[in-house]
Parts: sequence; structure tokens; C-alpha cells
Amino acid sequence: MQQKYNKQIAYWLIFGGLMVLLMVIIGGITRLTHSGLSIVTWQPIKGILPPMNEAEWQAAFEAYKKIPEYQKVHHFFTLSDYKKIFFWEYFHRILGRSLGIVFFIPFLYFFFTKKIQNSKLLKRLLLIFTLGGIQGLAGWYMVQSGLVENTSVDHFRLALHMSLALIILTSIFWTVFELLFPNKTGNYPKVRKFSGIVLGLLVIQIIYGGLTAGLKAGYVFPTYPKMGTKWFPDIASKMYVSEGISSFVNFPASVQFIHRWLGFAILLVVWLMLMKIRKNMSNKLLMNILWTIGFLITLQYTFGVLVILFKVPISLAVTHQVTAFVLFISLLFVYFLSKKRKSRFL
Repeated sequence: MQQKYNKQIAYWLIFGGLMVLLMVIIGGITRLTHSGLSIVTWQPIKGILPPMNEAEWQAAFEAYKKIPEYQKVHHFFTLSDYKKIFFWEYFHRILGRSLGIVFFIPFLYFFFTKKIQNSKLLKRLLLIFTLGGIQGLAGWYMVQSGLVENTSVDHFRLALHMSLALIILTSIFWTVFELLFPNKTGNYPKVRKFSGIVLGLLVIQIIYGGLTAGLKAGYVFPTYPKMGTKWFPDIASKMYVSEGISSFVNFPASVQFIHRWLGFAILLVVWLMLMKIRKNMSNKLLMNILWTIGFLITLQYTFGVLVILFKVPISLAVTHQVTAFVLFISLLFVYFLSKKRKSRFL
């Protein structure tokens, strides 16, 4: 009976995980349309409703006019222009609140109907819910950095926000794997080693993706494979001499250099993994997932190159971002399947 309940809980978590991925997509659109600072207050309850009449719209617009982004970047905006950027940030926030409801209401149902009979599972679900609350606070912490002196949010806070989304997805899908595949694991040390290495590299790459987005580093050198006429641009070299290693997280050209070549390194490692493992792999499910990962990493790298060459178009940039998260979840599944373990939730 517990296994039947576990499947129901897993399907609920999958739906929640897909909503988190949708949040990643909408968050990317919000950032790329410069909409993230359009709502300058954080009102978890009152903010559920958008401005309902012309006076409320004008009040929201007047509040936006007080921040640096309007004064230095969007000073030509009319109320009609403001409504367009307001939509994406409002949609992003409403989706976040909806996600909280999607987690909380079914959790109460499963808890009070005693379908959560395992204390470890209960703790895991509470952890996921807590991480969601922390993510909401981190989102506002990020927005605050762009309301006083800057015309955009702090790139470290943006990377933190993205990293928390990755942690939440990891918690959700690892729990799903444990619930749905309690007996479908094996002993594949090579697979575990390689997938662990790639997961570590991918975490760093996603963090650098956040830094790249926050610094708008993708716009700096719209050329490939060289950055302008150099493999490592002179301006990045000069910044390294004057600022040292901190330039690798603070200077756009240096951040773009690391992000593009770390992506290439991950591409090589994944295909090296496939070539070494394919000859002796008897687990068809695992091998099929590995081939899918090979396809995804190739697609992801291609998207990254196109994003640079076409100067960060919204559709490509958002696809590039969400594909990274899908790739991470796929690798996490491989890592899960590669080692025998006892089910915690049966």
C-alpha cells in the first residue's frame, strides 16, 4: 500500500518540478525583457492582485519612476510601456505563489490522510517546502539590489537565485527517483564516477550562467570561437592584471570566456563518458539515458554558440537556460541509477 501512495506522491512532485522549470523559463523571459524591477514592492498577500484601475496603475508606475532603471534606462517609457514589463514580473511572482499552493495543499491532503507513513519522506517534503520559501525570499533579495543604485540586479544574487532553483529541482527529482525506482539501481562505478564529475562541472557552469546573465556578459563578444580576434581578449588580460582572480567572477569578458570554454569541456567529458561506457553496458535503460544526455549536451552547446552569435535573442537564451536544467536532471537520474541502495521510503 505504501508503494501505491509513494507513486501518487511522486506524480505530485513531478508536477511541482515541471512548474519549477516553468518558473525558470518565465524568470529568463522576465530578465531578458528587463521586466524584473517593474514591481518595486514585495507584498506576498496584497500583491496577488495586479493594479485594478487607472489610478492604481499610475501609482505603480510612479513608484517605478523612482528607481535608477527608469531614470537611466527606461526614462522614455509611457504607462503603456510600463504595463508590458509589469506583466512578466507579475506573472513570475504569481507563478511562484501558485507553486507554493501546489506544494502545500496536496501535502496537507497526503499528511492528514496518512499517505505519508515514512518519517524520512515527511522530512524530505518539509525540506522541499522550506527551500521554496527561501527561494521566494532570495528572489526579493535579488530584486532589492536593483532598486537603489543599480539599473539591474546584482549578478551574485542572480546566481544565488538560480542556484537555489537547482537545489530545489535536485531535492524534488531525487525524491521522485527514490519513490518510483526503489529497486532499479545497479552497480556501475564508471558511470557513477563520470556522471558525478559532469554533475559537478554542470553546477559550476549553471552558476556561471547566472553570472553571465547578471553581468550581461553574453553581449560582450558576439563571435565564435574567438572572442573578437583573440582566444583570450586583451581587455580580460588587463583586468586580470589589475583585479586578480576576482575578475573571473566580476568582469563580463572573463566570465564569458569561462562560461563558453567550460561548456566545451563538459561536452568533451560527456562524449568521453559515452565512448568508454557503451562497450560494456548491459543496462538498456541506463544506456538510452546516456545517449539522450549526449544529444542534450550537444544541443545545449549549440544553443550557447547561437546565443553568442545572434546577440542573446530571448527565445534562444531561454531555451539554452532551461535545457541546462533538463540536462542536470537527466544526469542526476544516471547518477541515481548507477549505485545500489536501499529504499528510504518503503
